[in-house]
Amino acid sequence: MRVLGVDPGLTRCGVGVVEGVAGRPLTMVGVGVVRTSADADLGHRLVAVEQGIEQWLDEHRPEYVAVERVFSQHNVRTVMGTAQASAVAILCASRRGIPVALHTPSEVKAAVTGSGRADKAQVGAMVTRLLRLAAPPKPADAADALALAICHIWRAPAQNRLQQAVARHASRTSPARQAAIARPDTDARRAARPERPALVQQPPTAPHAPKGRTA
Repeated sequence: MRVLGVDPGLTRCGVGVVEGVAGRPLTMVGVGVVRTSADADLGHRLVAVEQGIEQWLDEHRPEYVAVERVFSQHNVRTVMGTAQASAVAILCASRRGIPVALHTPSEVKAAVTGSGRADKAQVGAMVTRLLRLAAPPKPADAADALALAICHIWRAPAQNRLQQAVARHASRTSPARQAAIARPDTDARRAARPERPALVQQPPTAPHAPKGRTA
């Protein structure tokens, strides 16, 4: 399995390609950073990110692309730039029909270091060890991109088994059962609905006889 990891960013977009399968030694195929100038217009910066990612896709032909999932931050400007670069990476991969996976920073840290709270230095050290590198990749964005690729290679088998199990369960479920699952509260609503009292039809009453006159 060959995976391109993308650590999205406008100023520095980390990219790294890792090849291998879970349970066996992994190999780094390439690592780098796509850079844009902070003084350039937003549109030009996004085009530069797209062109950089396209070059990596052309050169390394990955089977999957793993992108860091954007999460909420206090700095709105930073998270907006990260989200825009992330969208560009997803677009480039999807346009070629390459499957895209999103992983949160905590998932990546836990997969690589065993702790979802690891710092960048710990992630870089483990990436160096797992890929048998002479030194941690620089800058940290490049190491994070490799960590994303490693995370996906290790998590993909479990995710595939889960998806297959869900698909098998869905195929064995009858249409009636699927409809019941889709509307789980229908019976509950019916049970909670108060019953209307039955209407009892009264028999017609006989007309009163007129009172007789007295002599």
